[in-house]
Amino acid sequence: MMSWILLIAGLLLWSGAHFWKRLAPDSRARLGDKGKGIVAGLIVVSIVLMVVGYRGAYGPFWWGRTPALVGINNLLMVFAFYLYAASGAKTWITTKVKNPQLTGFKIWAVAHLLVNGDLASFVLFGGLLAWAVAEVIILKRMGEPWTPPHPVPIKKEITAIVATVVVIVVVMLIHYWLGYQPWG
Repeated sequence: MMSWILLIAGLLLWSGAHFWKRLAPDSRARLGDKGKGIVAGLIVVSIVLMVVGYRGAYGPFWWGRTPALVGINNLLMVFAFYLYAASGAKTWITTKVKNPQLTGFKIWAVAHLLVNGDLASFVLFGGLLAWAVAEVIILKRMGEPWTPPHPVPIKKEITAIVATVVVIVVVMLIHYWLGYQPWG
């Protein structure tokens, strides 16, 4: 039972830390740069809670990994990480996608739901997917204007691709270290 409490507390803390700027902007703005540190700390604590809770949470299991689903998951993960890297480098795709980080995050969550057919995964990855969808809805309602970035040199595209490959390898190694086989 404690694992479920930790998992859900982590999800709520993650969501709260991210929504703080959107739902209580004056409160967040009063803290200035100190607020960024608080948010970063809350996010780190939320990730620890989610990982510890997820690893200990047990419940119904509906389907398992198959080589096909693992392959689809891994391709989606490459695209998700590319979107995240592209948002920092402002590559070509950021001229087409308004929120590449949140889009990548939603793809990440869906990819994990494909290969994890148990209740803990539905709560964790489904909860994070719900947060990302809600974040996009809030951003749209706030009506923040979007100006696509100007075209950038091919060097930025290459940087995003290299960053994607490096991060994918590191993340797969971390999964392996935690006891989860990320390869098909």
